[in-house]
Formats: sequence, structure tokens, C-alpha cells
Amino acid sequence: MKSNIAILALCVAAGLALGSCGGAKLSTAREQKERGEYYDAAKTYRKIYNKLTKKEERPLRGQVAYEMAQCHQELGQFARAAAAYQNAIRYEQGDTAAHLYLAQMLHADGKYAAAIKAYEEYLALKPADKRAIEGLAGARLAMDKGGRTRYVVAAAKLFNSRRADYAPMYLDKEYDRLYFTSTTEKATGTKRSEITGMKNGDIFVAGKNERGEWQRPEPVEGELNTELDEGITSFTPDGMTMYLTKARREPNAPTGVEIYTSQRSDAKWSAPVKFEITADTLSNYGHPAVSPDGRWLYFSSDMPGGSGGYDIWRVNLQERQGSLENLGEWINTKGNEMFPYVRSDSLLYFASDGRAGYGGLDIYRAELTKSGGWSVTNMGTPINSSADDFGITFGPGESGFFSSNRGDNRGYDHIYSFNLPDLKVTVSGWVLDRDEEPVPGAVIRIVGNDGSNQKQVARDDGSFSFPLDRGVSYVMLAGAKGYLNAKQEFTSDTAEEDAEYGVDFILASITKPVVIENIFYDFDKASLRPESKQALDEMAQVMRDNPNITIEMASHTDRHGTDEYNIDLSSRRARSVIDYLISVGIAPERLQSQGYGESRPKVITKKLAREYPQFAEGTELTEEYILTLSPEDQDAADQINRRTEFQVLSIDYQMF
Repeated sequence: MKSNIAILALCVAAGLALGSCGGAKLSTAREQKERGEYYDAAKTYRKIYNKLTKKEERPLRGQVAYEMAQCHQELGQFARAAAAYQNAIRYEQGDTAAHLYLAQMLHADGKYAAAIKAYEEYLALKPADKRAIEGLAGARLAMDKGGRTRYVVAAAKLFNSRRADYAPMYLDKEYDRLYFTSTTEKATGTKRSEITGMKNGDIFVAGKNERGEWQRPEPVEGELNTELDEGITSFTPDGMTMYLTKARREPNAPTGVEIYTSQRSDAKWSAPVKFEITADTLSNYGHPAVSPDGRWLYFSSDMPGGSGGYDIWRVNLQERQGSLENLGEWINTKGNEMFPYVRSDSLLYFASDGRAGYGGLDIYRAELTKSGGWSVTNMGTPINSSADDFGITFGPGESGFFSSNRGDNRGYDHIYSFNLPDLKVTVSGWVLDRDEEPVPGAVIRIVGNDGSNQKQVARDDGSFSFPLDRGVSYVMLAGAKGYLNAKQEFTSDTAEEDAEYGVDFILASITKPVVIENIFYDFDKASLRPESKQALDEMAQVMRDNPNITIEMASHTDRHGTDEYNIDLSSRRARSVIDYLISVGIAPERLQSQGYGESRPKVITKKLAREYPQFAEGTELTEEYILTLSPEDQDAADQINRRTEFQVLSIDYQMF
């Protein structure tokens, strides 16, 4: 790359030659740019650029492209700015920062892969540049689609015009008056701004009707709006004083902004009066934000003593002398921090382009910590986008409006609504008996470690449903008259997403035997197989959930073998179950074992009839009946008869 001195010499020579020709002059473009007249300057630079066609004019063409890109960047025209920076680099414009600005414009235009490459190329030249390091991290985050939130965002079409509309702000806590800035054709005057190419901004207001519906916005009444730029408002808690940003325009001088106040009388606002913060007349002061208690005025300024670019400052409105303070490096970066919004004493929102974000200005949430610092987090998508996102205001709960120039290649800002829907976290299920039939009158209780306690009677079909909170551990208990209680425990997830948990309760009857499924023995033996452990552990839990019951544990065999043998085998098998329950802590006096051999054939229940449709409900599987069946059905009947079941003997153990 050629040295800056050589480039400068060539630019001066070419500039002199260009200045002698008719048409646009480079000096004119630079004067316009210096005054902040970016729209006019960009047009002038374009005319100059198109005339620089000779080979020896390439260096100047690169410089013109670079300065033109800066104008498009200021206007939020990211695609045009990126193209101009690419031309500046192609024509070997000497400032290495062009690589950084190209990366930032590609980033803001949502071209994340190209932005990552451009950041990496710049970091190869300037490896310690924090702006590029943060930008690269943000582009990678956006590329990976990280930071997605549950906020729902939509264009506020009723408030948006064909020009720029931005910086919404509620008047007060009634949330029925929304003020914002607009460059719509309805704005005061006829002159076009040299800065934006649009009419200068005016302050508009929209209200709600008696049905709570927003009405079309209108310019505020009174002496507030003029042919100059007014906008970006904030209000004292009583809604009677407005703080606003107003453009400072002087002939042949840079455009500046200052903070003014206006007073409300009924629905009309008075002519703005300048609000003096310091004696410094060269710096810019804008984006006022009054704290909810009316004590502090937060604002954005490029005055000396900041971290770089625009910083967020505050001044005490009650005791202004000596109260001016910069919010420090917790909030401010080498980039720009703007559009503060104070939601509470410990909660601040602002826009920044100096952090790892999604591109352009992103909206950040800052929470005051116990140590006096600030914990800052990006609000994620879809609040933030690759473009400029800024100027947020909150209404009821997690709802409100903000500004963004997303999706507008002219760089025009528009107003968007946002809302965070309530999380829907529920637990639902059924309370059934062992035949999978609804249990009448079942009562379900759910207790959380957050102190919550809910109770519900199951519906006629046995179903139930409870609302839950995230990250809470719950204990659920289901019971009904004539049935044993059943308990379930679980913890809801902490993820910020809707979730539904399913929990079913199968209640055991107190009045009839209950089969314990999945109890397995080796052939012709009483020893339990390992795969029986889960079923036995569940049986032990039933005993713990119902500490006042005693039970008989019974084992039954099929029709094969002698009566004496089957009685002995079933007795030993029942005893092995009792021994296991005692080994896991169930009191022996609560347990009795009994072997019935083949003396008590199983009667087909509704559930068994569904599983084995060849057997009608109510059929008793006696040996005589089984012998009438096919060999396959005989095997099925024998399998049903081979079972382990328990019967409740009493429900008042240790109650007296």
C-alpha cells in the first residue's frame, strides 16, 4: 500500500486539476461533510467520483470514495457505504481504517460472512484494535444465530410514514400517549435537510381512544415544532415538562445538537428553551432521558472526558452544580453510547455500536449491581438486528416500542412494537386406576420449593393441568377415596421457552388385589432376577407414600405341577419380595407373605381384556377353562395366572 504522504501529494495535484474544471468541487463536498450535511455531501462526492476516470486520478478516486462512504455511513445507508469503502480499498486509499469501516458496514448490512472476513483482514493489520475484536465477536454471534429471545417484534404501521420515524417515548405511566420524532411530509416547513435529504424532524403524538386503540399521530400542538430539527423526547414524572433534542444550525458551521425544555399547558407545548449543562458550546448534547423519580437527567454527549465517541452522562436536576458525571467504562466504550432510557433506579437501557453486537447500534440492558457497577447485556434478537436499533421505551410489563432502520436501504428509521409473551409452563396428565380407568374424585396437590401450593380435582376423564414456573422443584401427590396415594417429583427447566410436562398417576385400589408388573424369577426358582429391581423399588415407594398401610404380598403360579409344589414355590417367591422390601427400609411388621399356588385363578379385568382380546372381561382363568383353548391361548392364560400381587390389609398402621 502506498504511503499516506504520497497519496496526499497525488490528491492535492489531482484536486487542483479537478478544481479548475466545471461542476462539483472537492472543497465543496468537504465543507458540506464538515458541517454534517451528509446527504448533500454524498451527492457532491458522487459527481466528483464519476468524473475521476483517468489512471493518474485513481488515488484521488479512492480518497473521494472513502469520504463518500463516511457520508453514507452517517446516513445509515450501509450497503452504499460498504460499496464505497470497497472502492476506496480497491483504489488504494491510504487509511487502513477503511478495512474496519468496511467490516462494520457489511456487519450492519447483515452480510455476516463477508464482515467476518473483512474484520479478520483488518485485524491482520491492527491485531489489538478492540473495535474490530468486538465486531468480529458480534458478527460470529449473529452468524451462529445466537441470542434469540422470545420477544415478538412488529412494525408499528400506524405510526410510520414514508420517511423516518424514531425515538418513541410514553408521556407518563398511563401509557396512553406516545410521542416520537418524524420527518414525514406533515412536518413543519418546506425545506429539505442538507443532512438527511428529508424535511427536518418534528415531534408527533398518538393517543388511545376510549377502547384503548391507538389513533393516528398528529404534530404536537403549541409552539414546539419549527423548521429546525426537534425530537428525541423525555418527560418529567408529572408529564408537564418535556426535555428534547434540538438542532443547532449556523451558517457555514458544523451542525450541533443541544437539549431544550418545553412546558405543557393542557395539550399545548411552549416554545423550547435551551437547557444549559456546561459552558462548552463546541460539544453536542442530546438524547435526554429523565429518571422515573425526576431527579436525574441522562443524556448523550461527545464532550471531553469521555471514553470515545458519544458517552452517556447524567446531571442532577435538583442540585445541578457539580453533579455532572460520566457513567464510566461499565457503560461507555470507544464507540458511541446513545439514546439512554431509565426504567428504574437500577435499570438502564441504551444503544451502542462499541460492543459485540449484531451490527450498527444495538440496544443493551444495564442493571446496577450491589458493588455499584453495571451488568450489561445485549437484548438479543429480534429486538436487535444487523441494522441500527435504538430509542426504546417500555409500557406495561415487557412491552413497548423502539426504533430501527432494518430492512430500509435508504437508511430511514421506523418504529417497531415489542412484547414478551408470558411463558406457558404447565404440567398435565391423568389419574387412573390399575385398569387404566379414570379414578372418580381424585385430588391432586402440587407443592413447589418456591412456596407455591396448588390443589385440583381431576376432571371426569381423570385429566388435570397446573400452571408452573421455570426452575422450580415440585412434589405432586394424587389420592382418592378407596385408593392408595401416589407421589411424583420433578424440576421444571430454566430455559426461556414454553414447556409442558406430562405426569400420570396410576392409583392402586385398597379393596382388591393389585398385580405388580415386571416381577421376574428364574425358572422353577424363588430368587428374584435383577430386572425385577425397578418394579420392587416402585413398590417400596408406594409403601413410603402411604406410611399407614400394611399389606399382604401374594404369589401365584400357573396350573402346571402339583398343588403342594406350587404352594411351596409361590410361598418362597412371595417371601423373596418381602425380604427385598425389608432390605430397602420397609418395616417388617407392615408386610405379610402368602403363597397361593394355582388356587386363585386370575379374573380378566378391563385392562387385561384390552391386552388379550381373546379373553372376555370377567372370565376366570381356571384349569378347566384353559384346557378348552388353543395351545397359544393356553400359554397366554398361564402367563396371566403367574403373578405377584399385593392386597392392602389395614390403613391405620401406627395412627394411634
